[in-house]
Amino acid sequence: MSLLDYFRTTKQSKTAQTAKERLQIIVAHERGQRSGPDYLPAMKQDIIEVIKKYVDIDSDQVNVSLDNKSEDISVLELNITLPDQRD
Repeated sequence: MSLLDYFRTTKQSKTAQTAKERLQIIVAHERGQRSGPDYLPAMKQDIIEVIKKYVDIDSDQVNVSLDNKSEDISVLELNITLPDQRD
């Protein structure tokens, strides 16, 4: 093993460790944002499409969240910012 190999190995392990720590942070962040079941994003998109049939809105004007009150009860909360209707 040459002197250069020693330094290369050290840098790679630090890089790998840093990448691993960053990946753990990203995974933890994603898990924190994913508070609902897997079907919730698809259901949100379906709700937005139905609303768009009647009102011109952007996707970011609809907020869908699922709140688990207990093991048996979950509450689906839907907040929609509707545009002013001035004719």
